[in-house]
Amino acid sequence: MHSRWKLIAACACFCLAPAPVMAHHSFAAEYDGTKYIKISGTVVKLDMVNPHCWIYLDVRDDRGKVVTWKFETASPINLFRRGLRKDTIKPGMEVTMEGYVAKDGSPAAIAQRLHLPDGNMIILGTEVHPG
Repeated sequence: MHSRWKLIAACACFCLAPAPVMAHHSFAAEYDGTKYIKISGTVVKLDMVNPHCWIYLDVRDDRGKVVTWKFETASPINLFRRGLRKDTIKPGMEVTMEGYVAKDGSPAAIAQRLHLPDGNMIILGTEVHPG
């Protein structure tokens, strides 16, 4: 009987111990809330992975050089609920993205809206209005 209580106590401690929590970055740590962009380009790929999806676009810069931008979006389930499916955008499709650029100057942004060629628009992230 004594060892049974030890086992129950050990199980209770294990179940009640705090589980490790994955760190989550903040908007302000990575993106500049004062620099909103709207750019058009050609879809390279869509990565529907947790915790955030990524859309990659080839965009021509001012000198005509192609730069691949990466846009961070909401999670796959949130995008699915908003109407985005794996086949909604395909490589080679021309789209327009809106979002806030990365603070480090890289060609990256947190996506807010996706404008499709048919005129439809999908919200890709939490609507952020930092100022």
